[in-house]
Amino acid sequence: MTALVLPDPIAIDGPAASGKSTLGEALSARFGYRFLDTGLMYRAVTLAAIRAGVAPVEDACATLLKHLELTLRGEPIAHVYLGPEDVTPLLRDDAVEKNVSKYAALPVVRTAMVRQQRAFALQGRAVLAGRDIGTVVLPEAPLKFYLEASEAARARRRSAQTGEWGREQHHDEAHRDIAVRDEVDSAREASPMRPAGDAIIINTTDMTLDEVVHFVMEKVLCFAG
Repeated sequence: MTALVLPDPIAIDGPAASGKSTLGEALSARFGYRFLDTGLMYRAVTLAAIRAGVAPVEDACATLLKHLELTLRGEPIAHVYLGPEDVTPLLRDDAVEKNVSKYAALPVVRTAMVRQQRAFALQGRAVLAGRDIGTVVLPEAPLKFYLEASEAARARRRSAQTGEWGREQHHDEAHRDIAVRDEVDSAREASPMRPAGDAIIINTTDMTLDEVVHFVMEKVLCFAG
C-alpha cells in the first residue's frame, strides 16, 4: 500500500472559539502531526510582561524580548515554556486574557513570535493554528483552513470550556471578551486577521466540532490523494 503524502504544514486560522485548537489536536491524533496553538505564545509573552511590569509598548517589549527565554517543548502537542517553567496551564488566567490583545498587536512581538513559529513548522509534519498563519506565518502552506462562526455561537462554546479555561465563564462575559478580541485582531496594523486567498473557509456556526473535524479530515485525505 502506498503511504499517504500528507500536506505539510497545515495552517488553521480564525477568531477566538471558532474551533481551531480542537481541530488541530484532532489532526494531530489522526495523522501524527505536531500541533502548535500559536496564540499560547502571545499569551506567554503577556504573562512574562505582567510579571515584569512591562507595559504593552514597542520599546519596552523589545527589551523584554531580548532576554525572554520562550521555548516550545513537547510532542505532539506543543507546550510553552518561560525558562524552565511550563507556563501553559497559566495562560488562560484572567489577567492574561484581558491583556493579550494589547501585546499581540505589537509588531515587535509578532515578528519575534512568527520567527519561532516558522522554525517549529520547518521541523516537519506540523499543524499551526492562529490568526495569521495562512497569510503571514506560512503563506506557502499547501493546505489552509479558515474557521468562522457567529459571535453568539463562539460565546456559547467559550462559556462551555470550563475545563480548558480553568473557570466557568458566563455567556455574556464570554460574548464581551470575544467581541473585544475580534475588534482588536481585525483592526491591528501588524497582521490583521483575515483568511488567506487560497484558504478553505468553513462557517462552523451551525456545525458541531465533530462535523468540522470530519470535514477537514476529508479535505486532508483528498489532498493526499
